[in-house]
Amino acid sequence: MANEIIGAIEQAIYLIVTLNPELIEITVRSLYISLSATLIASLICIPLGGVIYYYKFYGKRTLINIIQTLYSVPTVIIGLFLFLLISQQGPLGDLGLLFTSEGMIIGQTLLILPLIIGFTITALIGVSDNIRELAISLGASASQTIITIIKEARYAIMGAVILGFGRAISEVGVAILIGGNIRGATRVFTTTISLETSKGNIELSIALGFILLAIALIINLALNYLQGRD
Repeated sequence: MANEIIGAIEQAIYLIVTLNPELIEITVRSLYISLSATLIASLICIPLGGVIYYYKFYGKRTLINIIQTLYSVPTVIIGLFLFLLISQQGPLGDLGLLFTSEGMIIGQTLLILPLIIGFTITALIGVSDNIRELAISLGASASQTIITIIKEARYAIMGAVILGFGRAISEVGVAILIGGNIRGATRVFTTTISLETSKGNIELSIALGFILLAIALIINLALNYLQGRD
């Protein structure tokens, strides 16, 4: 058994070193989908987080609590919700998003929205009130003040974005329900590892696992760097 595992690891390393086409295809697709979802979520969440932080309104604390509760929402719940929307019988079925990379991007975006919004708000709360008061005293508008505060918290916000990317690329529920794990079309790290392991093709699974671990290490190093700058 030990010899089989060692042999599988050696074969996995060989697949990586020789740039196996299927391995590269899955890696590129996984990065494309997760990076796209993270970019879209960031463009929505950072400004929205700034608005929620800046303005005082009834139910603000409740809204923040709901956002924080959604941090740990199971990925299969997001996948099921989106599946019902974009399946042929769903209200958005005519868009043809089911079993496509675009549908997976939407699913991962929905998954990480609460995470980036919540951590953006937390990052902005950590900025000194003096920055806000100085901007207002200099005649800055609400939007200008929000932008100024976001700039002050940029490293912490970047940390939130990186965390969002980490969750997106490691999730499996949305990828399976919305992507369908179609070879050459919607296979990503997590779904391929799950499928190939069940088939006994552990060499490819281990190779993809190594790449996913390398990405996790890069994410961790980036977070540590940003925390040191903050």
